[in-house]
Amino acid sequence: MRLVLLGAPGSGKGTQAQRLQARSRVPQVSTGDLLREAVAAGTDLGRAAKIVMDAGQLVDDPTMLGIIRERLARPDAKRGFILDGFPRTIVQADGLAALLSQIGQPVDAVVLFEIDPEVLGRRFSGRRSCRRCGRVFHLESNPPRTGDNCADGMPHDLFQRPDDNDETVRKRLAVYRERTQPLIDYYAKRGLLHRIDADGSLEDVDARLENAIRR
Repeated sequence: MRLVLLGAPGSGKGTQAQRLQARSRVPQVSTGDLLREAVAAGTDLGRAAKIVMDAGQLVDDPTMLGIIRERLARPDAKRGFILDGFPRTIVQADGLAALLSQIGQPVDAVVLFEIDPEVLGRRFSGRRSCRRCGRVFHLESNPPRTGDNCADGMPHDLFQRPDDNDETVRKRLAVYRERTQPLIDYYAKRGLLHRIDADGSLEDVDARLENAIRR
């Protein structure tokens, strides 16, 4: 299974990718998580990326393609992958297609999470991430359950990401519409695109995703 998940920030791609990963044992590859790891480690890439991310902009294409190439070279990605948040531009999509052709792992399907912008605003206000394991929750729709801890057994350490504030969210949605929206036509022309309604319960969206990737 080799998937690309598309959709605006907050549309639920990350949460559904985590659930799909748990069932399929195919890794979720989130460029956002990879970049935040670099920021936390204080690498040259991390310091440069932090400035761009805090401004609600996108990191340059060659850097992102390099990060993806390194991640897909890890042993756990041999059986497949779930790309969450990549590609975001046509240049990245072309680069990804070339990379996957080289390693003999072409994309099986691309799923677009469609959702109303007003719903996104409510989702951002309640979204929380775990500092320890990186999992994403929502205070109302997907809170941590009793006894649901990090993989090492320690409780989740939740926080609200700085880029979930209203101003940065507006910038991120504007960037998405301007630079990422063309990917819909790109993948539709190649017969890979499947659309799902991303509004509803986790279970409902989960079922729609499963139906889409089985087509």
